[in-house]
Amino acid sequence: MPNRYSPQEVEYDIYAKWMESGYFTPENLPDLEDRKESFTISLPPPNVTGTLHMGHAVMLAIEDAMVRYARMSGKRALWLPGTDHAAIATESKVEKILIKEEGKNRHDLGREKFLEKAKAFAQDSHDTIVNQMKKMGTSVDWTREAYTFDDARNLAVRTAFKKMYDDGLIYRGERIINWDPKGQTTISDDEVEYIDGKTPFYYFQYGPFVIGTARPETKFGDKYVVMHPDDKRYAQYEHGQKLDLEWINGPITATVIKDEAIDMEFGTGVMTITPWHSVVDFEIAERHNLDKEQIIDLNGKLLAVAGEFAGMHIMKARPEIVEKLKSKGLLVNVDEAYGNRIATAQRSGGIVEPQILKQWFIDVNKEFEYRQSKRAPIKGLDDGQKATLKQLMQHAVRQGGIEILPDRFNKTYFNWVDNLRDWNISRQIWFGHQIPVWYKGEEIYCGIDAPAGEGWVQDEDTLDTWFSAGLWTFSTLGWPNENSEDLKIYHPTSVLETGYDIIFFWVARMILMSTYILGEVPFKTVYLHGMVRNEDGSKMSKSSGKVIDPLEMIEKFGADATRLSLLVGATPGNDMKLSEDKISSFRNFTNKLWNISRFVFMSVKEVKNVKEVRSETLDDKWILAEFSTLVSEVTDHFEKYQYSMLGEKLREFTWNKFADVYLENAKVQSGQTTNEILLFILERLLILWHPFAPFVTEEIYKKFDSGMLMIQNWPKSPECKMTEAETRQFALKQSIIERVRLVRAEKNLPWREQININLYGAGDIQDQDAVLKQRLKLDEISWVAGEKPQIEIAEEKYDL
Repeated sequence: MPNRYSPQEVEYDIYAKWMESGYFTPENLPDLEDRKESFTISLPPPNVTGTLHMGHAVMLAIEDAMVRYARMSGKRALWLPGTDHAAIATESKVEKILIKEEGKNRHDLGREKFLEKAKAFAQDSHDTIVNQMKKMGTSVDWTREAYTFDDARNLAVRTAFKKMYDDGLIYRGERIINWDPKGQTTISDDEVEYIDGKTPFYYFQYGPFVIGTARPETKFGDKYVVMHPDDKRYAQYEHGQKLDLEWINGPITATVIKDEAIDMEFGTGVMTITPWHSVVDFEIAERHNLDKEQIIDLNGKLLAVAGEFAGMHIMKARPEIVEKLKSKGLLVNVDEAYGNRIATAQRSGGIVEPQILKQWFIDVNKEFEYRQSKRAPIKGLDDGQKATLKQLMQHAVRQGGIEILPDRFNKTYFNWVDNLRDWNISRQIWFGHQIPVWYKGEEIYCGIDAPAGEGWVQDEDTLDTWFSAGLWTFSTLGWPNENSEDLKIYHPTSVLETGYDIIFFWVARMILMSTYILGEVPFKTVYLHGMVRNEDGSKMSKSSGKVIDPLEMIEKFGADATRLSLLVGATPGNDMKLSEDKISSFRNFTNKLWNISRFVFMSVKEVKNVKEVRSETLDDKWILAEFSTLVSEVTDHFEKYQYSMLGEKLREFTWNKFADVYLENAKVQSGQTTNEILLFILERLLILWHPFAPFVTEEIYKKFDSGMLMIQNWPKSPECKMTEAETRQFALKQSIIERVRLVRAEKNLPWREQININLYGAGDIQDQDAVLKQRLKLDEISWVAGEKPQIEIAEEKYDL
């Protein structure tokens, strides 16, 4: 072996050999007939909008560890890769490039030409991402690679849409939605990002009432004044009572509405409502069958109802509207330091404006006939039972069909699902799955394919990206072909590993789609990793200049060091801090593993596979007993997804017990038995480390000449235990070694000079005399009877 390990020189070739072997594809694994149990992970598909970041890197490291362990444990392991077309993000990015390079927007180019550019951009980004994934060492099955916008997924999307439409779960209607004036599209509740800010809060005189609002520009059409029916301050007013009053553009007639949604403690406990531009107001209007009037257009400008302010952008008009109300004596007070949460579009950054629009929705509260899976039925639900989508989503997790790790996120999940409203699935963009609905006059046709005949026009809207992403676990396994062998073998998948920040976006929607379409859960376990943050705890951001690029770290320190830094010290659901120093420290560890292996190979006459070992010395018994415990604990931690604890125990054994203790002792008591134990443990240590550090372990394993490490069998614990007496003897021996080293350092006794020691009360390890002399450069050891173990060096005694 070379003197040092250079990851840059070997990683490319190792990955090429893994690819050439075909073992990433489960059907190519040896002893396939014996692999009765499948293990499946569907890779959360990275967006084709850029390059991989540390959030992707931690996901890849964890999932690769999972699948490599499963493969070595004798399972039919499939890790299915793919990318996401990320409709809104990709369209926005491509249009920005188009404007910058050609001075044109998508409408100037036209739908077909724009889509060609978007697809070319997505392909380039895809190629970059695939290359980066390979550099991380990901053992995905590239033969099954999928894309959320390819033909197979498009067929799945159209099939799912029609099925839901036929069951009455998809409908088109006018409801209030989140409108992004900047991106010119609707967005889901989950794509709204709230930013804390301070906005003036105005109090106006509205007839006999004082009302408060942060948005005076919406108040032109307000003709309903709402209060809680139990509010004694307004008991004199009756529901439905009419009041004449002066308002922004002159006299109006307002109607009193009593509704329990009003918070009596907020402001004056009375408010006017703008049903077209507020979700809460819309729901009040729906309950009481009130009129709804649009005040603001889709570009954020005021409509004719605003009178003299018509055509003005709301942000420009706001101070002028306030000034007019003040001139009419209707401004009561202004709170300049009012703290509120401003709703913005996650992708475009535009301020969200609720609007009532005709859109496509999935009804989460409508009952349908549940069709139970014969392969993996959901506990507690019967075939043919009436249920809603919301109930399926609740049932799948509450009844134990899906385990969420860490379990505190169960509360987060149910808080969202229990309050789920109908899902707005249509988007006013071009890049994405076009809604499979066609119109001809008053006729409407929904189908997997276009209708026959002339005059049909397809709906121009596209589907929310999360609709196609919700089908991911089974659309990638052959569905809508119900007889797909992949679907039978690999679904439900074993684990969904993803960030906790998309539990709403993706996790819940996959549960919705799979339980409805297949009648079974999409996965058995959800493992949620945290965010990767900078060393100071701040969020990694290119704009702030604080970001660690995984590819740069791989180039500098190697893929294994980068992976180890993301696996060791990270626990599910918790954010982790990462620094270049941490990655560098794991580069030191990969070097240590290399040097340990080098020493072992140089110490033995022949590198070979050792199937069984026996112990001759106290050190032999100790290291084999420790290794037996390690194998059991590491296996248990893998099964329980406890990767940080697993890594810490592996590192502690490798560095401290195997290298610092056993190897050091082996230098002075080498022999056939010791050499076989060295080879026996090293080979199995490489297997235990392989899921975490695949490159360096595969490179070292070449010396055993036993084929590829990635398909070796997971080791079993050797049967070796120490008696209490042996355990005590070994601990005493180590205590002597540590004490002598410490005293040498404290007294500055040169290691080249041999010294004499007296040992009191340690006679039961007198047979270790020769080992201690050689390990510690001792000229003489005097064994003296004593009540407790002590050591005497240079006429001073120390307890052991």
